[in-house]
Amino acid sequence: MENDFTNLPDRTHDGSVKWDIMLAEPGAAASGAVPLSIADMELATPPAVVDALRGLVEGHVLGYTEPTDEYYEAVLGWQRRRHAWSPKREWVALSPGVVPAFTVACQVVARPGEGIIIQPPVYYPFFRAVRAAGCEVVENRLIERDGLRYEMDFDDLERKAADPANVALLLCSPHNPVGRVWTAEELRRVVDICLAHDVFVISDEIHDDLIMPGCEHTTIMDIMGPEERERCLVCTAPSKTFNLAGLQCSNIFIPDKNVREAFVAAFEKVGIGQLLNAFAYAACRAAYMGCDEWLEGLISLVDGNRRLVGERLAQVAPEVGVAPLQGTYLQWLDMRAWGKDGKGLEAFLHDHGLYLDEGYVFGSGGSGFERMNLACPRSVVEQAVERLAECSREAMGR
Repeated sequence: MENDFTNLPDRTHDGSVKWDIMLAEPGAAASGAVPLSIADMELATPPAVVDALRGLVEGHVLGYTEPTDEYYEAVLGWQRRRHAWSPKREWVALSPGVVPAFTVACQVVARPGEGIIIQPPVYYPFFRAVRAAGCEVVENRLIERDGLRYEMDFDDLERKAADPANVALLLCSPHNPVGRVWTAEELRRVVDICLAHDVFVISDEIHDDLIMPGCEHTTIMDIMGPEERERCLVCTAPSKTFNLAGLQCSNIFIPDKNVREAFVAAFEKVGIGQLLNAFAYAACRAAYMGCDEWLEGLISLVDGNRRLVGERLAQVAPEVGVAPLQGTYLQWLDMRAWGKDGKGLEAFLHDHGLYLDEGYVFGSGGSGFERMNLACPRSVVEQAVERLAECSREAMGR
């Protein structure tokens, strides 16, 4: 098998969540649209992962399975090789996904009624995770600068962290949906503020491998000293990087022994002791040990798609703002000039065969925006841009 970034897989009958949601809409099937919403890829599975799964089915007993030494070495080796930091094996706790991981983490590091800080517009499960813990959502809204470059509001973060009722920060790094890759300097300032006020940092770094050329991801734990790391945990996974979300595998780095034990116990409390399945172990190991070239091809594809969107929209829909995409494969688009927001903007796009993720679901600062998934063949993006051009002509009366 060769790496394939040009053909569109047929996902219309395999239970794909985003395809099923789209196809339930009247007229969607006839439009020939491809949903560019939920963050998985319209691309073939990496060949090395397919080979590993085929080998597992053909040559092994699919019984109760635990992580092997080879699994841990693949996970740790990936972080050393790709991100130049060296987590310890004993820090690793497993989870069937990053969303379950940070949801459980909120319950472990905070008590009901306490505040957990988030930075909207942000990945919408953050809101659910905080509320599931019985905690209060405390918003430290990002600052939108000219050119749609977003920055953290550190003065506001300091004020929120200084409130003793607020005990944790749920950080998105790289940030979804605005596409920022936080610099080491920005992250160090976050650490200094949080540690000064005893605020625990839960860092969702699921997009850490999806970094555009010219940018560099820094795991927040790499800039922390040994004692500082006791006040942090980092969520990682191969799922976004290699399109393996359906296999439910994530690796959470938790240096503090008590927090780690409480994290594991929270899963056991609801009867989930065997956290991953045999396929997840095999796929993760294969991805981290045999898919570097595939990942470079993916990044090249996404980088080309983001350039296409920016350059083409500047010509055919110049009123649509395109946020600089530094990390993730999710393009943040500002459509406020069209005078529509919320459900109105959603319906307008659907009428033109566009199924994106609505900005309002990401909380404060998201209304009037859309999130567009670029992890798909270039031809799909070209079609979407032409449909956006049609929307622009109608909305702007051209």
